[in-house]
Amino acid sequence: MQTEEAISGRRSVKHYDPDHQMSDDEIDKLLSLALLSPTAFNIQNWRFVVVSDPKFRKQIRKVAWDQEQVTDTSLFIVLCGNLKAWEQPARYWVNAPQEVQDFMIPAIDEYYRGKEQVQRDEAMRSCGIAAQTLMLAAKSMGYDSCPMDGFDFEKVAELIKLPDDHVITMFVAVGKGTKEPWPRPGQLNLDEVVIKNSFG
Repeated sequence: MQTEEAISGRRSVKHYDPDHQMSDDEIDKLLSLALLSPTAFNIQNWRFVVVSDPKFRKQIRKVAWDQEQVTDTSLFIVLCGNLKAWEQPARYWVNAPQEVQDFMIPAIDEYYRGKEQVQRDEAMRSCGIAAQTLMLAAKSMGYDSCPMDGFDFEKVAELIKLPDDHVITMFVAVGKGTKEPWPRPGQLNLDEVVIKNSFG
């Protein structure tokens, strides 16, 4: 499938075949593609909590507005951001030339240290990009998907034992859809959302 087809064909599907199973190879391929998503300074601050235990999924569904995607999709991911990924900068540039390392490693520290809002914003941006990569890759592999934020973030954090220096950004559900999504409910025109040079 071409990239353009995956973008235009991707929809947020709500109903899935609970009996369909993705192979380990398919899951590994999908997650490996997600790892190619860009992140600022290459800090790779996304973390993918793959919830496969059916009983555990039922627990999460109870605090996620009873949405059936939680239990019925073939692959269910709680997408989290590591807020302190920037604290280990050398590991992200280990294969770069020394002069690049000498520039990038201190730059990372200077950019993030003491700036909690910047750290959080970066995690949210990075995870948003990774989520889109997951969903487009899933579509190209013949699967449907749904990004989700309809859940109790604090209760899910308790369930997955989220570390204090991490944040939950969203769920991503992937599987075989069983119902066609609604027609697109309404797209804004380009001339409304594209601003040339400035708002003024």
